[in-house]
Amino acid sequence: MIITRTPFRITLGGGGTDLPSFYREHGGFVFTMAINKYMHVIVHRLPVMERRFVIRYSKVESVPSVNDIEHPIVREALKLHEISDFLEITSIADIPAKTGLGSSGAYTVGLLKALRTLKDMASEPADVAHEACHLEMDILQDPVGKQDQYIAAYGGFRTLDIAKDGTVKVSSVPVDSYVVAELVQKACVYYTGIQRSAAVVLREQADGVGRSDSGASSQTKRSTQVEDSLLRIKDIGYQITQAFRDRDLDRFGVLMDEHWQSKRQLSGKVTLSAVEELYDLTKKEFGVLGGKIIGAGGGGFVMLYAPTRQRELDDFMASRGMPRVSFFPSMRGSTVVSDMQAADNFERVAAS
Repeated sequence: MIITRTPFRITLGGGGTDLPSFYREHGGFVFTMAINKYMHVIVHRLPVMERRFVIRYSKVESVPSVNDIEHPIVREALKLHEISDFLEITSIADIPAKTGLGSSGAYTVGLLKALRTLKDMASEPADVAHEACHLEMDILQDPVGKQDQYIAAYGGFRTLDIAKDGTVKVSSVPVDSYVVAELVQKACVYYTGIQRSAAVVLREQADGVGRSDSGASSQTKRSTQVEDSLLRIKDIGYQITQAFRDRDLDRFGVLMDEHWQSKRQLSGKVTLSAVEELYDLTKKEFGVLGGKIIGAGGGGFVMLYAPTRQRELDDFMASRGMPRVSFFPSMRGSTVVSDMQAADNFERVAAS
């Protein structure tokens, strides 16, 4: 039995510029942070007489062959690694799916790390992240970017510079304990209770960037609007990174407001009217400097940066059915927390 633990993430700047439709033209830049909410993936080799694959997630599959597996990530990961052993694969998450914290990328990274460990393969963060992107973006053709897989594999505070050819340069951003303490106090995260797939929003964004040659004036105008918004978001990402380097988190809060306004131009599905109204109200009544919908799906979690009066803000948001969710940066990426296969091998060697 092999168990991996893989962190979810909160994007701090540059979200959306990691999609191929944008970075192939302009290069992408994302500043992101792994958090202490995790995806656990358990891979257990079944005895040969079982002759089936058991996949446990929001449903349970029990099938005789890899090709019969409905879960696309599991099916393609097993095919990619040419797994012939019958396995039971179980996932347990700290946060619900489709809430904007990169759960799909975390699952893919955690599963691939487990399969690599099963095969005694190297599982360096760069290798696992690259393979996860290949699986989701090339094989499955999902409309996703590269940040979720890379931050899940690396952990910590990271910038991702994405070249036009898709090559990713990962750099660590030094954030000391005082800045971390200020961040978790003032950057308040609330659960909206809304679960929505990011795929529709991301596909609309990708289509928007790619429409400039369509010849239709309305589509060309839309494409220019989306592209200009992403260029602005990329620039804000650089500025937010510098604010963290300068230990100026109030500047981060102000920049989040600029980011919010730019992100609204990407898709009508990015945000919801009820969340927009709450955002405007918290700025007016509680001194919130800025905020963001975490992820692309228009629901899930919202982060509000409040320099003061956090407890009053918490009470207000709770009264609206949006409880605060605590978080802390996770400095480690995807990790094998248990490898009973290695322990069994050791016992066999010791016994011999």
